[in-house]
Amino acid sequence: MLNTGRLWVKCPIKRVRLKEPITMKTAFSISRILLGLVFTAAGLSGFFLIANPPPLPPGLAGVFQDVFFKSHWVLFVDSVELLSGVMLLANRYVPLALTALAAVIANILVFHITMMPSGMPVALVVTVLWTLVALPFRELFAPLFAQRPAPMDFDALDTFAGHAQRSGARS
Repeated sequence: MLNTGRLWVKCPIKRVRLKEPITMKTAFSISRILLGLVFTAAGLSGFFLIANPPPLPPGLAGVFQDVFFKSHWVLFVDSVELLSGVMLLANRYVPLALTALAAVIANILVFHITMMPSGMPVALVVTVLWTLVALPFRELFAPLFAQRPAPMDFDALDTFAGHAQRSGARS
């Protein structure tokens, strides 16, 4: 319940009043750090597990994991996870990290939906964290969803390149 700009939180013992309401900026920062920690840890663990993979789960998920480790595909995926996690923790190149993690998270979701449903809660938490981090950058991702984006003007690019060559020749 909000009261005069202050947030009331119900506790089992008494009501506690926070000085500031929890803002989207705070939710973004917490989500970014948590997502960065999750993927930094997951990325690092793959490099340590490559020599001694975890026990195989039953069924198709086990076959998938076996191929994942034996082919060393895990090193590529964990490199993407590690680099993206570090970028999120450093708060640098966040849209690039989110783009790379979108593909990883999509594969995690498909794996758990199709082969190992018991892991869905963790996959959903990671998806929610990713969504909270991506929301402030939605304007950067919006052009990806344009039905018919306008291609760049190649004539202007040629003009710019010609101008750069001419000005480079004079100096």
